[in-house]
Amino acid sequence: MTDYEKAVALWRKRNITTDAELAEALNGHSIAFAYHSGKIENENVTYNDTREIFEHDGVTGYTGDLRTLFEIRNSKEANEFLLRAFNEKRPINGELVSEFQRVLTQNTYDTRRWQLGERPGEYKRHDYVTGKNEIGAAPEDVHEEMTELLDELEDVSEDKALAAAAYFHAKFENIHPFADGNGRTGRLMMNYFLLLHNHPPVIIHEEDRKDYYAALEAWDERQELGPLISFLREQTVKTWQKQIEREDRKKNIWRE
Repeated sequence: MTDYEKAVALWRKRNITTDAELAEALNGHSIAFAYHSGKIENENVTYNDTREIFEHDGVTGYTGDLRTLFEIRNSKEANEFLLRAFNEKRPINGELVSEFQRVLTQNTYDTRRWQLGERPGEYKRHDYVTGKNEIGAAPEDVHEEMTELLDELEDVSEDKALAAAAYFHAKFENIHPFADGNGRTGRLMMNYFLLLHNHPPVIIHEEDRKDYYAALEAWDERQELGPLISFLREQTVKTWQKQIEREDRKKNIWRE
């Protein structure tokens, strides 16, 4: 059994069905996910600030910019929203995606976007693109493309969860449906999809961002999904490595 298969098996062994069980299973990982996801987009995000906000709902001696503080605080609220959505088993649809994006980006849209009519929780009204290839759907096509993508994710079996999650994330970032917060929203929605399909969530570690971007570009340029699936497998192992090693030690003790 590979380490990836061990991570999935350990997760499914817990049979998580409620928000309380999920919060316990994610103990510590929620902070790490918020830190790494935020850091990928904003170099000013720190682990200590993220931990303080998650654990104490505030920071001491903070001297950074307010936008970064709002982004971290929003990530905490988004984590709480994810727990509630999981408990209710809310299906992934356009409304839910917009709610996740709104929570993640409230109070962070800059003046220029606001003056142009952009609002958190609403699809973009202007032509925002991303990446070296400047990918992104035209504003008038976003609703249709998002509806098509979400329809494709219905009735996915658990054994196809990671591949479907990779497809969702690649397509979501390619559509780039919002004026801001697409990366953070896409990563959080991908994990929500995995959770609904009894698969451990994945931290995309900020130190691995170059490989992450390369995997997304493979889809943008050649519609190749393999690199992103492989990357997510590796990140799954990295996310749950301590649990895998702990289980291996327990098994070795019983063999002695």
